[in-house]
Amino acid sequence: MNFPNVFHAAGLGLGTGLALIVAIGAQNAYVLRQGIRGEHIGAIVAVCAISDAVLIAAGVLGTGALLTAAPAAVVVLRYVGAAFLVTYGAMAARRILKPQALESAELSGSDRSGLAAALATVMALTWLNPHVYLDTVLLLGSVANAQGPGLQWWFAAGAMLGSILWFCSLGFGAKLLRGFFARPASWRILDGGIALTMTGLGVGLALGS
Repeated sequence: MNFPNVFHAAGLGLGTGLALIVAIGAQNAYVLRQGIRGEHIGAIVAVCAISDAVLIAAGVLGTGALLTAAPAAVVVLRYVGAAFLVTYGAMAARRILKPQALESAELSGSDRSGLAAALATVMALTWLNPHVYLDTVLLLGSVANAQGPGLQWWFAAGAMLGSILWFCSLGFGAKLLRGFFARPASWRILDGGIALTMTGLGVGLALGS
């Protein structure tokens, strides 16, 4: 085993994976909001990291070629994902009209989302996003397989590690912002940003951008 090549492939996978996921997007916005609220964040982070690992592995195994051969599947995902994102954006916009401080939200059992609902939402935000198949499966899969025999899985391991590090930092690190979000006005700012992000991404998907 050539260790310099292994470390290079793993490091390249780590950097490439982080470059693709560290961006303002629907999934990251949801993880941030749940992290600030302290709701089911362990389960949500696990779902995000495991989903990325499955998608990266699928790309290395050649699912990217299958998606290329069946572009209709990506088109269907685009419109379903667009409808979901716009709907979620509308829900965030509605929350602006009735914001709550963090403490009152934590004390109100009716305001807390159930585990099943939270996991269903993050699964939809992850798997109904066609960009995740283009970026994580096609792009990462192609770059991984370009590393050569044996090294593609080291690249994949680096990319998976990047995903774990990012979602853990985003989800569990969000608690550092809890003081700021003790004020209702702060939730207006966050939900306003989420509404704009989700709606913009949804419209972009529908238009094919």
